[in-house]
Amino acid sequence: MRKLPIVVLALIGMSSNAFAQEAVFETKSLTPETALAAARAAMESCRKQGFQVAVAVVDRAGLTQVLLRDRFAGVHTIEVATNKAWSAASFRTPTSSLATETQPGKPLGGLRNLPRFLAVGGGVAIEAGGTYFGGIGVSGAPGGDSDESCAKAGIKAISDAIEF
Repeated sequence: MRKLPIVVLALIGMSSNAFAQEAVFETKSLTPETALAAARAAMESCRKQGFQVAVAVVDRAGLTQVLLRDRFAGVHTIEVATNKAWSAASFRTPTSSLATETQPGKPLGGLRNLPRFLAVGGGVAIEAGGTYFGGIGVSGAPGGDSDESCAKAGIKAISDAIEF
């Protein structure tokens, strides 16, 4: 009979570890150099097509890591690129997809009321090897599809560095 309480206590002790939660967690972030390389590659992709753009790279929290503006890119492109990057990072999806899903009358239509939310093409989430890093946004090319193409070129340029 004395062994039963000891066995019960041992089982309780073992099961509590299964339900314990970690107090901290680790994440991976792009280095400033890697974020800059992505932004430069995106800008260069647009330049080759004759477009003057701004490019923003944000981390997983939506905080700006890099912001580049080509010499003749419009004044508005800085804010637009940053908001595209923020939107892609926040929702982990291309902003071109958000443009469709957040139309008025759709279930996600209310998202358009968020202060930094921008649902036009040109923002892409940066993910690789099962890790989410943030987003990249491009503004200034004629049309969101061209902006998005340049953003994807920026991600492709760093893909070897972030795949593991």
